[in-house]
Amino acid sequence: MMARRYGMCLCLALAALPIVGATAATPAAVRVDFSEHTLKNGLRVQLVEDHTTPVIAVNVSYDVGSRNERPGLTGFAHLFEHMMFKGSKNVGDGEHFYQVFTNGGAMNGTTSSDLTVYYEALPANQLEMALYMEADRMRSLDITQAKLDNQRQAVQEERRLRVDNQPYGRSYERFDEVFYDKFGYKHSTIGSMEDLNAASVQDVAEFFRIYYAPNNAVLTVVGDFKRDEALATIKKYFEDIPRQPAPPPVDLIEPKQTAERRETLTDPLARAPQILIGYKIGVGNDADQAALQVLSSVLQGGDSSRLYQSISKEKELVSGIGGYVEERIGTGGFYVTATVRPDQKPEVVEAAIYEEIARITEEPIADWELQKARNATRLGYLQSIRSAQNRANILGSYTILFKDPNLINTRLQKIDAVTRGDVQRVARKYLIPTGRTVLTTLPAPAAPAAPAAPGP
Repeated sequence: MMARRYGMCLCLALAALPIVGATAATPAAVRVDFSEHTLKNGLRVQLVEDHTTPVIAVNVSYDVGSRNERPGLTGFAHLFEHMMFKGSKNVGDGEHFYQVFTNGGAMNGTTSSDLTVYYEALPANQLEMALYMEADRMRSLDITQAKLDNQRQAVQEERRLRVDNQPYGRSYERFDEVFYDKFGYKHSTIGSMEDLNAASVQDVAEFFRIYYAPNNAVLTVVGDFKRDEALATIKKYFEDIPRQPAPPPVDLIEPKQTAERRETLTDPLARAPQILIGYKIGVGNDADQAALQVLSSVLQGGDSSRLYQSISKEKELVSGIGGYVEERIGTGGFYVTATVRPDQKPEVVEAAIYEEIARITEEPIADWELQKARNATRLGYLQSIRSAQNRANILGSYTILFKDPNLINTRLQKIDAVTRGDVQRVARKYLIPTGRTVLTTLPAPAAPAAPAAPGP
């Protein structure tokens, strides 16, 4: 898949969600009750009081990602994520990790094209410590040449591991370069070696000033605490951090694509051909997003999906196939990825994919497919909000991405409102030949055998 986040996966403590209004005939209603507060410096605070488990989750979402970078300084948002763990005025280099881990917690950060997130989950009695450390690095990150050089090397090694020395790594990166026209999404989040080498201490300090201001962040706290006490502690540590002017806006809306884009790469690390197909869709959380999610579930959501059943199970053309819908602040994408069996041809697989897409555009999906997609989406969503940390992450992310934290409570309603006609309509609207980008990766030809040494 075309992953665009860099950082470790969430390691979270689970907390059961209260549900209301359940009956035997209708699904249980789910609601995350949160309060919102804005501090004097513009920091947006979200609090979810939940006493079911003695844990707390703290999430700081910054309204910055690789979309905010400029030519010559790509990879900066991700590099800066690393810098945020190198210490601040009152917290030593690496001490943030040490304090969280030794107190029984988990923590990390992650960067995407649209936002940067820092998170920790801890026993409930460690809330003040977590808030203190997050506030200290928002206020006074320690930026030095030695720390920049150290983390620049760490990011470059990460690039070697995840992109340069990974099968299809360059293909995923190249796909966005072909798919997008605007620079914000066209370049890779992890950046180039040359641009990482060009970053200076002054660049880092200016990036911190512009984007790591309280008025460009959302602080979300979920768990076992008293709301008024938590808000008082947050004000104590965060409210006197100076606000900054709003960052410059970025144009992320793509012009309408009028012709298919196609490219073929050769990858010496690949062992089988791979096809990446993408269709441009609208911005995240627009009116068509729920129908696109159902369409993706029917077409490529797991082993019961149409693509898997037809192309993998029946025709045996691929060793793997699937995809997803990416919702972004700007123009998003509907993606399909297929790994071709060595005894099959990529063009045959590609034609089979389009045949299945055409079936959906020509006739509505079945009722049972719609219900299956709803059930799968509901299950996945409920599982995603079970933990305190995931709820904190979703609230913060929805606020940055869509300016709508209450989407956490309305998303299932949007999915349940999708009809068979809606699915067919969005398939016809977006999954069209002139709107698609196709990148085929072929294994490098085997090197010729060395000539045998002459005999005696």
